[in-house]
Amino acid sequence: MSRQFMSRQSMSRQSMSRQSPSTTPTSLSAKLLKASGVLWFIAAATGQLAFIAFIVLYYYTRTLSGNLSAWNDKPIIQGYTAGDDAGNFMFAVHVLLAAMITLAGILQLIPGLRRRAPALHSWSGRLFMLMAVIMAAGGLWLVIVRGTYITVISAIPTSINGVLILITAGVALYFAVTRQIDRHRRWAMRLWLLVNGVWFFRILIMAWAIIMQGAGLTDTLSSPVDLGIAASSYLLPIGILQLYLMAQDTSHMVPKIAMSVLLLVCTGIIAIGTFGAVAFMWWPYI
Repeated sequence: MSRQFMSRQSMSRQSMSRQSPSTTPTSLSAKLLKASGVLWFIAAATGQLAFIAFIVLYYYTRTLSGNLSAWNDKPIIQGYTAGDDAGNFMFAVHVLLAAMITLAGILQLIPGLRRRAPALHSWSGRLFMLMAVIMAAGGLWLVIVRGTYITVISAIPTSINGVLILITAGVALYFAVTRQIDRHRRWAMRLWLLVNGVWFFRILIMAWAIIMQGAGLTDTLSSPVDLGIAASSYLLPIGILQLYLMAQDTSHMVPKIAMSVLLLVCTGIIAIGTFGAVAFMWWPYI
């Protein structure tokens, strides 16, 4: 009896030891990190779909109907300039591609699509990268050659973003061609964030306007607050991504939990900013 009891105890301990890895604090923190990342993506994708809807309903309708002067119905940036055919064409290409590249970017980050339709993922990735280069180069042309900006100083963060997109696209392409898939994936994620700098800027500036009651914001987008938000629209997401990747790679529990909390805070900011953008920046002009 004693031997049988001891044998059963030993088997029970072995069974518990085999099951314990799935319920360790580290594994739970990894699941929390993954769940918070999914929640962040859902919030970001929702905000980007709203941005796509605005571009289609505002810019596509006016462009396809030939009413290009109506681009200027929305204040701040002047899209249409009489007699500037080249500039108007470049602006049209820029804003019309914005909807396509935003949608392609969302598709790139859906894990199920990568697994079930790898060919679609691959081709949409190539299209995304090509459009990123075209839009970055075109955006730099609009700023430097055409002068499509509010003030010179407000154009500096946007121009830096464009340059970073071109560099990051080149690095991501290099790692793809050399079949360094994990490094390509990480640089492709950085490229996705940089390309969405324009969207992040709108989300952050509206979140700031709501939370901070617009303190420090100006119509010329050239105050220290304006410039700080403009630079943060691509530098901050890149920094947070790096922290996220480091949290993924570590086996320690604390960084994963801390990163999960940070992602939840970011999710809340995106939700607030998306509400503000839709309510005050996009919907009134549709």
